[in-house]
Amino acid sequence: MAKKDYYEMLGVDKNASKEDIKKAFHKLAHKYHPDKKGGDEARFKEANEAYQILSDEKKRAQYDQYGNADGAGFQGNYDPRSAGAEGFGFDFSGFADQGGFGDLNDIFSEFFSGGMSQTKSRRGRDISTEIEIPFIDSIFGTERKILITKTSTCETCSGTGGKPGTAMKKCAKCNGQGKIHETKRSFLGTFSNVKLCEDCNGSGTVPAEKCTVCHGVGVLKKEQEVKVSIPTGIQDGEMIRLSGMGEAVPKGQTGDLYIKINIAPHPTWKREGPNLVTSLNIKLSDALLGTEYPIPALDGEIRVKIPEGVSPGEILRVKGRGVPLNKYKRGDILIKLNIKLPSKLSHKSRELIERLREEGI
Repeated sequence: MAKKDYYEMLGVDKNASKEDIKKAFHKLAHKYHPDKKGGDEARFKEANEAYQILSDEKKRAQYDQYGNADGAGFQGNYDPRSAGAEGFGFDFSGFADQGGFGDLNDIFSEFFSGGMSQTKSRRGRDISTEIEIPFIDSIFGTERKILITKTSTCETCSGTGGKPGTAMKKCAKCNGQGKIHETKRSFLGTFSNVKLCEDCNGSGTVPAEKCTVCHGVGVLKKEQEVKVSIPTGIQDGEMIRLSGMGEAVPKGQTGDLYIKINIAPHPTWKREGPNLVTSLNIKLSDALLGTEYPIPALDGEIRVKIPEGVSPGEILRVKGRGVPLNKYKRGDILIKLNIKLPSKLSHKSRELIERLREEGI
C-alpha cells in the first residue's frame, strides 16, 4: 500500500510547525465538514486523519521515519455526523478563545446537535441512603420511617416561589417565552442555541411577590420523614427506589431516592433462596427411637417429628413455612439434624450400650 502523504493532505511542508498544522486543519475542517453546504466527507476524514498523526510528536516522528504510525488508519466506519467532539479523536478545549471563537468543545456540542433547543426540563439529583432491618422483617416485610435531609419542594408555595395568593407575571428576562436564544460564532460558522431561562426556570412567569419561606426559589433544604415499605422476601443489599423522593429543583422534575437494605443476621435462621434453614441438636436416644421436637419458627412454634434411626446431617423438610413467594405460596423450612453424643457415660448407660453392641447395633 502506498504511503499516505499527510503533509500534502493538510497542504503544509514537512518542516511545518505544530501551529501551522493546527491552522491548516482548522481551515480544511471549516471548508469540508459534511454538515456544511458544499462539504466533502472524504476530504474531511483525510484532513482529520492527517491531523491526528502530525499533531502528535511521537506519531509524527514515527511517520517521518517509517511511513506509518500507530493509529494512522482512522478511516474505519467513522461517521462525523454521528459523532460528538470526542468522535474526532482530539480535545478542542486547548484551542479556546482563538479569534473570538470561544470554547470549541461547547461549539461542537451545539454543532452536532444541529443547534437544537437545549430546553429540556431540569431534573433533581438522585440520592441514596441505607438502613438495617431485622432478619424477620426481610422475610415477612415491614414498614419503616426514616429521616433524611434533602432539597424539597417548598410546602408554603407548592414550588411556585410566590407568596400564597400572589399573582404571577410575565418573566422580563425571556419575555414570557421560558427560553433564551443565544448565538455563537466559530470557525465552522454561526450557531444558535436555545436554553432555559434561569429567572423563570422555563415557565415564562415569575411571582409578583416572593415566598417568604423559600425566598422565591420554590425549593429549600429541610429534614423530611419518608415512609418506606419493605416488601416480603427482600434480599440483603437490594435497593428500594422511591420515585420523586430525591432532590427537588425549581419548577423541574424531582429526582429519586434509593434505599439500600442491609439485613441483620439471625442467631439461628438463614435464608437459602425461598427456604429458611436452621439446625437442630438431638440426643442419641431420640435419633435411635424417634420423637418430636418443638422449634421456634419465625412466625410461631412448630413441632417437628424426628423419625426413628435418623443419621447425622440428615435434613428434614417442613413445607410451606419458608419465605413468602406470593400471596398464596411460600418456600419450605429445612432442618439439619445434629446428633449430640454424650461426653461421659454413667455405669447404667454403659451397660445398656454394651448390650446394644452385643446385638450388633
